Amino acid sequence: MMRKFSRRTMAAALVPLALTLTLAGGISTAGASTPALQPAASATIQNDVFWKDTAGNPIYSQGGGVLKVGSTYYWYGVKYNGAVTYYNNPAAGKNSNTSFNAITIYSSTDLANWKFEGNAMTSAELRGGWIGRVGVARNPTTGKYVLVSQLDSGLVFATSSTPNGRFTRAATQSNIANVTTGMSGDQSIFTDDDGRAYVIFSNKSGRSHLYVSPLRTSDYLHVEPARNIYNSSSGGREGNIMFKNAGTYYFCSSDLHGWNSSRTYCITSRNIYGPYSSEFVLQGTSADFSHVTQTGLAFSVNGSAGSFVMFGGDRWSDFAGNGIGYNDWMPVTFNGTTPVFHSLNQWNVDAAAGTWSVGSGNNYVLNPSVEADRVAQNKLAGWTNADNVSGDPNSNKLGGHTGRWAMSQYYSSAYNASMSQNISVPNGTYTLSAWVKSSGGQKRANIFAKNFGASELNRSISQSMGSWTKISVPGITVTNGSIQVGVLSDANAGNWVNVDDFSLVRTI
Repeated sequence: MMRKFSRRTMAAALVPLALTLTLAGGISTAGASTPALQPAASATIQNDVFWKDTAGNPIYSQGGGVLKVGSTYYWYGVKYNGAVTYYNNPAAGKNSNTSFNAITIYSSTDLANWKFEGNAMTSAELRGGWIGRVGVARNPTTGKYVLVSQLDSGLVFATSSTPNGRFTRAATQSNIANVTTGMSGDQSIFTDDDGRAYVIFSNKSGRSHLYVSPLRTSDYLHVEPARNIYNSSSGGREGNIMFKNAGTYYFCSSDLHGWNSSRTYCITSRNIYGPYSSEFVLQGTSADFSHVTQTGLAFSVNGSAGSFVMFGGDRWSDFAGNGIGYNDWMPVTFNGTTPVFHSLNQWNVDAAAGTWSVGSGNNYVLNPSVEADRVAQNKLAGWTNADNVSGDPNSNKLGGHTGRWAMSQYYSSAYNASMSQNISVPNGTYTLSAWVKSSGGQKRANIFAKNFGASELNRSISQSMGSWTKISVPGITVTNGSIQVGVLSDANAGNWVNVDDFSLVRTI
C-alpha cells in the first residue's frame, strides 16, 4: 500500500492545529476564486504542521474517514509506529516503519478542535501486518457502527454500539466478487443521503479498475459484488474517495505515486453505479499536487448558511519524508457542477453555518517547499522558469530546509535564471520570506516581489551562506490584487543558490 506529502519551517513543525476561535476572514461557500478577507467568527485550521488534539497530544490518524453523528464529527484513522518516530525527529527523514499501533478515534463539533476518544482497536486485537484505509458507517438495521479496514490482503469488519466506543472484530473477507484481482487496493467508505453505505475502491495490483460496492444491507459485515464503473487508461488510481453535491456523485483518486502527493482525478455521475464521465483533474490541485497530499477522505459540511465538501488530504511525511504534518484539510466548493479545490495553508471554518474563509495568516505561495514534485525536476509544479542557457539551471534538489527537496539554481557556465510564481491575493501589506543557502559570488541574486502595484522589492542573496538563512522582504503593499514572487540569479559559472520554504503572509 503506497501513499504520499509538504512543509514549513522546523519551528512550525511544533505548532499544533489551532485550538482557539479566531476573528478573521470572510465566508465563502461557492465559486472558483479565493474569497476576500472579511470579519467573521470561526475556528481556525492550520495546515502544514503536526496537528494536536485538545489535550495537546499529537493526532495520529492516517488513511481514515469521518462520520457525522448528530452535530459531532467522528474521525477514524490509523496510528503507525513510524508516524511517532517521524514526529519526534522529522529532520531525520522518512522511515519505512508501517507497523500498526491502533485505529484511533477523535471527535469534534467545529472541525478544528479534535478530542481523542480512545482507540477503536489495537494491534493485539487485529493481529495483522498491514492495516489501512479505515471507514465507519452506521447500519440502520442493527443500529451498530461498523468499521471496515484493510487487513493484510483482505478486509476486516468490527462493530460497536457507539461511534466512540471500542470496536469488536466481527468478520473478515478475502474476496470481493466481480473485481479483476479479487480485492480492493485503496478504499474508503461512502454513506449516501439515504443511509446506504458503499465501498469506493480500485483493484489490488495495478489499480486501474475503479469500483463501487454496497455493504451488505442487513449488517454491513460483507462487501457485496462490485460494479466496475471506470477503467483508467493512464495508470492506476489510489486513495479513492467519494462525495456528493446537488445529486451528482464525484469519485476522486490520486496517481500511483508511492507515498507521495498527486493531482486529484475525478469522474462524475448522477447515479452511483454510473455511467460516469470522462476523467478530469480537480480544479486547483495541479499547482501544488493537492496541497502536497494524496486523496484521503471527503465529507460534506452542511450548515445553516451554506455548504462545502471537506477534502482530507493524507500527507504521508513519515514514509515519504516530504515535510511537516500528516493531515491537511481543504474546502472544495462548486461552480455549477464543477468542483473547485482551495489550497490553503490556514483557513477558518464555521461548521454549524457551513461556511469558511481564508485565514489571516495564510501562506499564499503554492508548492512553497517544492515537495509536490516528489522526484528531481526542472519544471516545478506551480512555478515558472526563465533562463538564458541551453540547459536548465532551475531545478529542485535533495537536501531541503524542511522535507526532502529545495529549489536550486546552478549551471556550469555563466547564466541568468529565475523561478517565479504569479499569485492573486487580496490587497494589503505582505511579508515575503524564504530560507536560503548560497555560494555567493553572483553578479546579482535576489529574492524578489514585483508586479504588485509598486516598484519591485527584493533582498540580495549573492553573499555566501553556508547554512540555511531566513531572508525576508517586508512591507509589500499590494494594490492591484496580484503579485509575482521568486528568486533570480545573474551568476558566474558554478555559482549556486538553494531556496526553500517560501512564505507570503498578509501583515495588514
